[in-house]
Amino acid sequence: MLRAAVDFGADAVYAGGKDFGMRSRAKNFSLDDFQAGLSYAHARGARVYATVNIVPDNDEIAPMNDYMAALADLGIDALIVSDIGVLMSARQVAPEVEIHISTQTGVMNFQAARALSELGATRVVLAREMSLSAIRELRAQTPEDLEIEAFVHGSMCMAFSGRCMLSKYLINRDANHGDCAQSCRWKYHVVEEKRPGQLFGIEEDSRGTYLFNSQDMNMIEHVDDLLDAGVSSLKIEGRAKGAYYSAAMSNAYKFAAEAWWEQRAAEVAHGLAPAPVELPQWVKDEPFKVTHREYSTGFYYPEAPARESLTRGSYISDWLWLATVTAYDAVSGRVTVMARNKIVPGTETEILAPERPPIRFTVPSEGIRDAAGRDILEINNPANEFSLPCPEPIPVGAMLRARA
Repeated sequence: MLRAAVDFGADAVYAGGKDFGMRSRAKNFSLDDFQAGLSYAHARGARVYATVNIVPDNDEIAPMNDYMAALADLGIDALIVSDIGVLMSARQVAPEVEIHISTQTGVMNFQAARALSELGATRVVLAREMSLSAIRELRAQTPEDLEIEAFVHGSMCMAFSGRCMLSKYLINRDANHGDCAQSCRWKYHVVEEKRPGQLFGIEEDSRGTYLFNSQDMNMIEHVDDLLDAGVSSLKIEGRAKGAYYSAAMSNAYKFAAEAWWEQRAAEVAHGLAPAPVELPQWVKDEPFKVTHREYSTGFYYPEAPARESLTRGSYISDWLWLATVTAYDAVSGRVTVMARNKIVPGTETEILAPERPPIRFTVPSEGIRDAAGRDILEINNPANEFSLPCPEPIPVGAMLRARA
């Protein structure tokens, strides 16, 4: 996931470690993983941030301080923290490392941002409940060297800044220690006390309703509004997602940010007033080609706030990641891929490659070969390499996808 994000345009990647992060059941990084990730990212001009943003208990303080010191020794670029004690400790045990304030802290105003800056924070990740107008005011009222980060895409939470106790109350899994069971996504019913066992859907749907189930955020068409408001960094949520999601969303938002930069620079050069940045359709379509829930624009626009999704708690997966390119031979005109799903001749696919629109590609009816060079009829063995004819050069790391 880290490699895919960097390869497809991310300037930085934030990752959770084995301890003290808000994603306890994800495939988190060991210290060796962080070292490898830092080497890969730094060689390509990108940075790596470590999340140490739980609300620690007393017995976690000493090992958490040791952990931050170990990350500092590795050369981590920033620590993302939410607790004021952790912030102050980070300044002591990792004095050369930037400190970013997690969205879990719930920064909603310039006074809080100023105070955190004075305590040593270099960046604040704003609460997802802030509006664009509030962000503009916060930016105007805070030191210029304090960076502002805002979420642009991914899962949201019904609780304020993710501070939820629902999972803890229901099954004793603490969301504030990264162990959320996503209880908000479950189905809920109403029971009338004189008719026990008879379930009544809160809506008219008798299957029940996902009462606490928040929509996902999708700001791809509004990146210009966020950057014009003074946001320094665009943050993509990626909890338990895969490398394909990481690549596709990094690619799309990088394109949108660069389109904004180029247009605003041209407007300044020609003395023109800023105008809305119009993105090509393929960029607008990208968020719908990864796994997602129903989309909203979060709380940035008060006239159209995020809502709960009442009809389904599951993800929408309209597109399937088929394979990743591992090599291309220009002499033979063949591309080698590591398969993830079945690929049959005649399938209309797209090849996702960095910094360009998707490449349309029809799987040929002949010439598909396995790793031993034997002709086969179709690709149906995931986690194995295959090759097939492809007239256009494809970069290593590009991904094949098709409608599910």
